[in-house]
Amino acid sequence: MNPKLLSIIVLLLWVSMVQAQIPVEVFGGDKKASFDMMFFKFFKNKEGQNSHFLFFTRERAVVDYKQKATSNLPQFGFTEAFSYNHPSFKGFAPVLVGQVLNRGTFAKTGIQYAHMSATLTVFGWSVVALESKPDIDLFLLLRYTPSFNKKWHLFSQIELINALPMDQTTDFSFAQRLRLGLKKADWQLGLGSDLSAAGRKSYTTTQNTGLFIRHEF
Repeated sequence: MNPKLLSIIVLLLWVSMVQAQIPVEVFGGDKKASFDMMFFKFFKNKEGQNSHFLFFTRERAVVDYKQKATSNLPQFGFTEAFSYNHPSFKGFAPVLVGQVLNRGTFAKTGIQYAHMSATLTVFGWSVVALESKPDIDLFLLLRYTPSFNKKWHLFSQIELINALPMDQTTDFSFAQRLRLGLKKADWQLGLGSDLSAAGRKSYTTTQNTGLFIRHEF
């Protein structure tokens, strides 16, 4: 997918989504710091109600404290997904995904699942890149925010991001992002840990643990 074309599509979708509630997270770990913005939004129909079309967007950047001119360089990722969610599908939907990452630009397609309520979000997909030797991506987001009282809620979130390449010379990649803290109104804060592993027969692992603060604009 052409990066310029993807940027235009993202801009048009962003203009149509300006009324969405946008959560932004800043995470400071012992090895890296990250900025993360992610939200879901249904397009509205002529009656002003949610249509069957769901837009998902995520912009994420990571900076390593040991960054040098040629190593430990910043990482970034832009992910935009568009799905058709008919009630008869029971939460499942066909999805098209566009991604701009450090290693390139990708178009992907597959199956998505979405369930969103006041206290529970379950969102994920299984998609495959549109290329000769594609990666299969498995993504899962679980967020649970039950209330303690009228003002305070628990904030808990788990993300699983797995890349399974068809090319046997390419490493598998597994990532887990854990968040646990408190939620009050539009603010959330607490402890976090980002874990990752890459390899095939042997794996290189990393862990980044620290504090996060999150605000829904």
